Amino acid sequence: MNLFKISWANLKDKKLNSFLSALLMTLGIGIISLLLLLNKQLDEQFRRNIKGIDMVVGAKGSPLQLILSSIYQIDSPTGNISLNEAQKIMRNPLVKTAIPLSMGDNYLSFRIVGTNAKYPKHFEAKVADGRLFEKSMEATVGAKAARVAGLKVGDVFAGGHGFDNMDDVHGDKKYKVVGIFETNNSVIDQLILTDISSVWAIHEHAETPGQGANVTNLLMGDSTQTDDPSQEITSMLIKFRNPMGMVALPRFINENTKMQAASVAFEINRLFSMLGVGIDTLRAIALIIILIAGVSVFISLYNSLKERKYEMALMLSMGATRTKLFVMLLLEGIMLGVAGYVAGVLLSRVGLWLFSRAAESDYHYSFSDFSLLTEEIWLFVGAILIGILAAAIPSIGIYRINLSRTLAEE
Repeated sequence: MNLFKISWANLKDKKLNSFLSALLMTLGIGIISLLLLLNKQLDEQFRRNIKGIDMVVGAKGSPLQLILSSIYQIDSPTGNISLNEAQKIMRNPLVKTAIPLSMGDNYLSFRIVGTNAKYPKHFEAKVADGRLFEKSMEATVGAKAARVAGLKVGDVFAGGHGFDNMDDVHGDKKYKVVGIFETNNSVIDQLILTDISSVWAIHEHAETPGQGANVTNLLMGDSTQTDDPSQEITSMLIKFRNPMGMVALPRFINENTKMQAASVAFEINRLFSMLGVGIDTLRAIALIIILIAGVSVFISLYNSLKERKYEMALMLSMGATRTKLFVMLLLEGIMLGVAGYVAGVLLSRVGLWLFSRAAESDYHYSFSDFSLLTEEIWLFVGAILIGILAAAIPSIGIYRINLSRTLAEE
């Protein structure tokens, strides 16, 4: 007796019930699997980009907005801050490194960021072709930005004002591509980096001969103080020299300057806490759906056992043991669990692909790791157990079948 073939035939005989049970299992497992994938890859993206950054200093406003715009480049900046004020923070003995950023333009939706050599060095970005920018209006382009925008060393291009359109193009002043970064799997991949003096030149700050070099010296830690109040940057990425910096400096900046200090760890934990409420809710809904799927399998097999009682009695009279029939019904539950798991995992990959396309289009972030997670193996075990438990309860009825009475009643 081939129990597997008989179990499969029984499931096909009850197509609608089997489909409904497998569909519910698929939806529940698909949602949980997708949440696991997104949680893992979002966490990796967020943790990778904040590594080595303790605080962000920028204009007053939302601290989370300041973090998202300055580190992840996925929001608008809160405004600009004075270079004079920024330099005072740079020279603070509690500050180990300070990386200036100046933003406001884009090229084909890829952000143009004014900074210095410390920024790519912080992310361990290496130049694959050409070199790093050195002078005003030179640009070194992230791997993804270069690939999608079709930029190569020697090209010139004009940036557009803002972050997501090319309607207002600075056509009179063009950047020259002097280098392309290797793929870095960080925010660098989707940025176009240039010297801060380039951003000032584009936005019509008065520039005297040699100013670009002086600006670079100032922002690399030169002790000279600029006296030009019109010179501004967007924000600074700060790493403290010791833990005392986190205790004293943010409060000092927030209370005694026109700038804002945002703690990276605190804001990111707050963000994940807010996201966690929604993720936990979806996970709870998915678990409820899986339990409903288990109940559906139970009802389906329970009704099937009542309808097939004579068939079971006949099989017993032909030499089948009750244990074999019990295992046959368990196999039906296991098959539904396996089918739901496989379809659910495939559904989660389709969902991740759609999410990745949306994130790629809006923020240039991609989520392309479709490999099976360790948690999904446990999810498979859970799906099998639910299938077994849902099938086991009605299957116990096989041991209560009165062979002679059942055959006589038919």
